[in-house]
Amino acid sequence: MVSTSPHVTVTTSPLIPSAARMELPALALLLMPVLLHTQASPPARSFQIDYDSDCFRKDGAPFRYVSGSIHYARVPRPAWRDRLLKMYMSGLSAVQVYIPWNYHEPLPGVYDFAGDRDVEAFLDLTAELGLLVILRPGPYICAEWEMGGLPAWLLWKPDIVLRSSDPDYLAAVDSWLHVLLPKIKPRLYQHGGNIISVQVENEYGSYYACDYNYLRHLLGTFRALLGHDVLLFTTDDTQVDELHCGTLQGLYATVDFGPDSNITEAFGAQRLVQPKGPLVNSEYYTGWLDYWGEAHASISSARVARGLVDMLQLGANVNMYMFQGGTNFAYWSGADFKEEYKPVTTSYDYDAPLSEAGDPTEKLFAIRTVISKFQALPVGPMPPATPKFAYGRVALQKYANLLDVLDILCPSGPIQSQFPLTFEAIKQAHGFVLYRTHLPRDIPDPATLSAPPHSICDRGYVMLQKEYQGTLERDGQTALQVTGREGATLDVLLENMGRINFGANVSDFKGLLGNLSLDSSPLSSWLIYPLAIDTAVQQGWPHTAPPKSSSRGGAGPAFYTGAFETPGIAWDTFVKFPGWSKGQLWINGFNLGRYWPQRGPQQTLFVPGSVLHPGRPNNITVLELEGAPPTPFLLFLDRPFFNMTLSRSTAATK
Repeated sequence: MVSTSPHVTVTTSPLIPSAARMELPALALLLMPVLLHTQASPPARSFQIDYDSDCFRKDGAPFRYVSGSIHYARVPRPAWRDRLLKMYMSGLSAVQVYIPWNYHEPLPGVYDFAGDRDVEAFLDLTAELGLLVILRPGPYICAEWEMGGLPAWLLWKPDIVLRSSDPDYLAAVDSWLHVLLPKIKPRLYQHGGNIISVQVENEYGSYYACDYNYLRHLLGTFRALLGHDVLLFTTDDTQVDELHCGTLQGLYATVDFGPDSNITEAFGAQRLVQPKGPLVNSEYYTGWLDYWGEAHASISSARVARGLVDMLQLGANVNMYMFQGGTNFAYWSGADFKEEYKPVTTSYDYDAPLSEAGDPTEKLFAIRTVISKFQALPVGPMPPATPKFAYGRVALQKYANLLDVLDILCPSGPIQSQFPLTFEAIKQAHGFVLYRTHLPRDIPDPATLSAPPHSICDRGYVMLQKEYQGTLERDGQTALQVTGREGATLDVLLENMGRINFGANVSDFKGLLGNLSLDSSPLSSWLIYPLAIDTAVQQGWPHTAPPKSSSRGGAGPAFYTGAFETPGIAWDTFVKFPGWSKGQLWINGFNLGRYWPQRGPQQTLFVPGSVLHPGRPNNITVLELEGAPPTPFLLFLDRPFFNMTLSRSTAATK
């Protein structure tokens, strides 16, 4: 201590020379810049809950958000700015964003945050455009995304209990969160960023485990890595039992429901578990997802707008799910399980206010009008729809049957096993695996080739001596009649149509889960080929390879190639598959996803202009699984078609 007067004592510090005996006025002059700076500083940034006033407070002032969901993983990076700007100009104050774990950690300890996966760049862009962020980092996200965002490699341990306090699961989760959340922390609102709240898990009340220790573990990890000031919350359906299992003290409980729900009852359910605080609908459904084989889902603009008005009049905070849906490129679409396996289409259009291609719809303008009655809209015009181009008809040629290029697709050769192994057992996450064996005896009369119940996951394309026999399907046809000679080669190409993301235990193993039998006699001595088709196509195959001599047309899995040039532009387009059955499409090595016009409802695939090369050939590669038309061609259009459904038994236009 240094005494300056009988009544004033000043504590010495490194900033004040201890040797100096200073009079109080001199000390005041020294400290004045510090005092002035402190008085001029803005109040600390904060985003908090006011339980007395039942509202959020942003920097101390009452705040209500109107938000919309967008998934960066479903939108090509060159289009991010366009979509976010349209959301901002719609009057939204925030966007809600999922982070799919499996999109960023394809193998244990291997991380990918580059290009389309650069979530930090996406978040920085939202901040640049003046949008707040409601972040949903999982670890489970649902989202109609492959395995709900959980990595398939978790299933390398077959008895793991996902979304629980299973030590192996928690170890993987902690490892991931210690990589992800440090990227998030500096972007929190309290730290100068734009992330106002962070969701822990997702709709956990709908999961059978109901493991509070798991939620407590996540809460502790999020707090340790993000701090104690960030607002953490949960989201669940309005069913009482789901709210019971999905909520936890220390996490603010919100609900989700659509336009057909009774708003009073829905928010009443939130009040049962969260008696005070703001009303929050974290997922107000503007549309719905599509399943293969069912009608294209839609909800009228009037119904969506009416429900939004009613909630905003109550002072509620609303996030619209989805505001733009986007596309399940490659193999990223998930599946629900509701009495049967229901895979989700490649398009995630969702009948959202912004279409799959990012175009403003009638629904967007109806929502914008509603928002304008409650808060001021940004000044300026809504950005227009992106230009589309109908590039027309493009002829394709058969390149090779899949069975003739196994050396390219599986360069390491097959795995030998007495009985079939799952995708997970051979560490194949997505795509296709070929299972090969031989007939154990002559079969002059038709014999039944069959699979045990629930063992075809998800579709099996059967060839005998390279001749296509038919398809086995999960929850569908599981037997075929075959004839052949002893030693004949039996091949079954297994397709993973997307792991379950909701509706059941998400431990959804793929491939042949049980042994095939011939007239009830199990087959054995299998060769198993994990196929790396995407690796080959991304490296330019088959366009850089010498042509194969192959029969024209024909049924069964085969590759087709073609090319087209754009007239000096690279605009968005939609590709139709006249006469094709089911398969996968790549353009310039980019996997655009699954097509299945025979099953529907989706008839076209969205092709972003950013995938195309203006002024030079655009290489097309098609893997057709069941049978191409006699004269194969694709048709590039300037609009999508979702208007047909072909079920397993009947066709109907929608």
